[in-house]
Amino acid sequence: MTAGMGRSQKRVLSALAMAASWSVVFVGAAQPAAAAGVQSKQWYLSALQAEEMWKVAAGEGVKIAVIDSGVNPSTASLKGQVLQGMDATGAPGEETDDYDGHGTTMAELIAGTGKGGGLKGLAPGAKIIPLRVSDNAFQKKHSVNANETADAIRAAADSDAKIISMSVSSEFSTPREREAAKYAESKGKIFFASVGNNAESDNKDHYPASYPQVVGVASADQSGKVSKYSQNGNSVNIAAPGDSIPYWCDNSFQSYCDGDGGTSAATAIASASAALVWSAHPDWTANQVLNVLFDTASRTWKKGDRSAYLGHGLIRPAMNILKGKGDPGDPDISPLTEERTGGSPASPTSTPSTPASQQPAENGEADKVDETVAAGDTEAAASDGGVPLSLIVGGIAGVVVLGAVVFAVVRRRGAA
Repeated sequence: MTAGMGRSQKRVLSALAMAASWSVVFVGAAQPAAAAGVQSKQWYLSALQAEEMWKVAAGEGVKIAVIDSGVNPSTASLKGQVLQGMDATGAPGEETDDYDGHGTTMAELIAGTGKGGGLKGLAPGAKIIPLRVSDNAFQKKHSVNANETADAIRAAADSDAKIISMSVSSEFSTPREREAAKYAESKGKIFFASVGNNAESDNKDHYPASYPQVVGVASADQSGKVSKYSQNGNSVNIAAPGDSIPYWCDNSFQSYCDGDGGTSAATAIASASAALVWSAHPDWTANQVLNVLFDTASRTWKKGDRSAYLGHGLIRPAMNILKGKGDPGDPDISPLTEERTGGSPASPTSTPSTPASQQPAENGEADKVDETVAAGDTEAAASDGGVPLSLIVGGIAGVVVLGAVVFAVVRRRGAA
């Protein structure tokens, strides 16, 4: 399996095998990419109008907890960007010991400075708090904490991070993890997680993305087509770029590889987008930041409806930062559950969240259009009122209908 694919943990071994096969079919063998030219391959930065946004907000004052394989703070792009975190695996090593490069890639996509020709983060002014969890390969070598993900989520919730980014998934839910997700919401965090890339196999719900309090992120390619393998369903809340994004080849950190970032990269980019908006509006609550991201997402269906493929649409932080668009709404009401939440002075205690089955229903017409585009029939999609590939993202032509790439394997990190 290439490092660019997402990763999971032992709880979903079948998913790991599936991810490996997808990597051969859709991504191919990873090829080293010269570090000096890696930023030229970050096509989504211009599509999202990153340079223009950074003149207004770059994520300053926002800390993001990255739950992944660990984060190497010594890469040229991350020097000075990584704070103290926690190792939740219980195995030898620390949160700064990234055992395969995946977590470091996610951190760079979020807050990398781009120095030394490394990946440039969408929110270079933000800081990273790393929390290390394991994947299948790591578990074969070490005995790990059975509750590592729940512990990592709680640690992130208790930290001063405003955002939690988790490019890791499992098709199995645990009571402790579910409660940890609720706890994170009660602490006023925005919790982003990758939905997975197994749509063509079982398309099962993955966790933590499928918890009501978590923002499930799908991914997309440069042309705007929904990837056929991007998981879809009630867990998808928003979409972000994920295809053709370079990643660290391995834990030697000698070179980047070409391939797909998938829902892992999409989750990192969505998290960075939230950091940009929050840095521009530091007094907003998590609910208000998320409301604006949903409100300004690119879509062709009615506001408030959700597509099973794109959620509220394609994330566009520039619509708020550069154009002042987006309604922040009630600071104490979650746009995910429509329930009152904790984490703000007006609501010191949290209330039970709405089960996933009671979340706003997907929009049938939007799903029909998305499915048509996913199948590659863009002309039919346009004739049905679908999303044309020329639809602009934040003012510049870019991705519209996003999907994901190879991800998921038991606690499989989204994709690098």
